[in-house]
Amino acid sequence: MKGEFAISKAGHDKGKVYVIVAEDGDFVLLANGEERTIENPKRKRLKHIQPVHKIRPEETGTDEKIKRAIKLYVQRNEGKLMEE
Repeated sequence: MKGEFAISKAGHDKGKVYVIVAEDGDFVLLANGEERTIENPKRKRLKHIQPVHKIRPEETGTDEKIKRAIKLYVQRNEGKLMEE
């Protein structure tokens, strides 16, 4: 799962796109490069996210790379994100 885009299915951030930066049992740690950085990831239960697409490891090395990867993913899939 690490290195996949994930869409939040529940909570105040429902519909938001993140990158999975680590796994922790029934939880994953999510970053988006902005308010949730690699150093301060969001912890969320697996059942509350929808993994959607694997990305290359070089796209997840820094917060700037994560932010750019998410921006490009959202642009390519605009309109489809809430349908998944």
